[in-house]
Amino acid sequence: MALVVVAAGCGRSKRLNKNVTLWRTDKIPYGTYYAYENLRHVFPDASVVINKKSPDQYKTYSYKTEKEEEDSDTVQYADDKTNYIIISNQVLPDESEVNALLNLVGKGQHVFISAFTISESLLDSLHLKTAFYSSLFNTDDSLTVSVNNPETNDSLSFTYPGTALDNYFASVDSNITSILGRDKFGRPNFVKFDYDGGGSIYIHLAPMAFTNFFLLHKNNKTYYDNALSYLPKNSTIVRWDDYFRYHTAGSDNKDGNGLFGAGSWLFKQKGLSTALLLLLALMLIIYLFESKRKQRVIPVILPLKNASVDFVKTVGRLYFQRHDNKNLALKMTVHFQDHVRSRYGIRSSLNDPEFEKKLAWKTGYNINNLKNMLFFMNSLQKMHDVTDDALLEFNRKLDHFYKYA
Repeated sequence: MALVVVAAGCGRSKRLNKNVTLWRTDKIPYGTYYAYENLRHVFPDASVVINKKSPDQYKTYSYKTEKEEEDSDTVQYADDKTNYIIISNQVLPDESEVNALLNLVGKGQHVFISAFTISESLLDSLHLKTAFYSSLFNTDDSLTVSVNNPETNDSLSFTYPGTALDNYFASVDSNITSILGRDKFGRPNFVKFDYDGGGSIYIHLAPMAFTNFFLLHKNNKTYYDNALSYLPKNSTIVRWDDYFRYHTAGSDNKDGNGLFGAGSWLFKQKGLSTALLLLLALMLIIYLFESKRKQRVIPVILPLKNASVDFVKTVGRLYFQRHDNKNLALKMTVHFQDHVRSRYGIRSSLNDPEFEKKLAWKTGYNINNLKNMLFFMNSLQKMHDVTDDALLEFNRKLDHFYKYA
């Protein structure tokens, strides 16, 4: 199993996935897949079940069969041999849920909570105060924790080179609190409370110690075994909690419906629910009518491009690459004559002085520049070979004419 978790967490990349999910199905370094899967080894005689219900929906009876446990939908039953394990980023029960958790413990059950943040109402009821800073600000790149061995009470220390995010108890009531573990400075971070009914509640402030990365580092699995060994091994049911993963104090989501669910508070108010449904119906009607009335967007049709110039440039590049300069010069001359004839209506004759005057008059182009260009054009036609420099000079003169004529 260790090889499976490591392979899934690292994958093909050597970069560490630093997402802290504490999720039981995540095999990434900071998931809790290993901790969840090994519950059956720590509690071999217990059935491991997933809890998605609020603790105030549990009713304790002296005994309930496993078949009745599975058949119970809205009301969950729990006998006096249940371990309730909560490992989450935050555990924020409201007042009724705090009372329900303490009632479960008072009836002989056992609750284990490990989280970065725990509600003040639960901590106050246990006479606990955490450190002034939140664990989320403790971004050390290593974690060291210790736990007392349940049998010998010896303190065993464990460490790993990963994110810490741990916290500690700044104040505990020594009359009712047993300290089971400490951080690297010797401050308590794992405590236990025993109740007269035989139950117990455990509060743990370093949940990173239950991640895959920590437990698979060297012999750190021993920390997991020792911490959970305080829970009775003869339990018949181990509940792994998913409820507090999404629940926050004051949120009306105990039935899984949320604010707009069918069983939410909003829909229990007759007037508000009717008004909301009417508003939604009105918005739907407006949408349907508006979508039919509005005209479709008319697509923009671009005008046809005159590709003749592009074609000439392409042909020119072809001749230039073949170094057929004389032929290219003749083609440029023919294109010039065609341009003058089609645009200005002048029949071109390169040796006719009247042609120069007419073209200069119609185009407004400088007569001296025009004479120079036509003389250069005639000279190229008489050359046997046209050099690259001469061809480039001819092209420069033509470009100047096309630009300013």
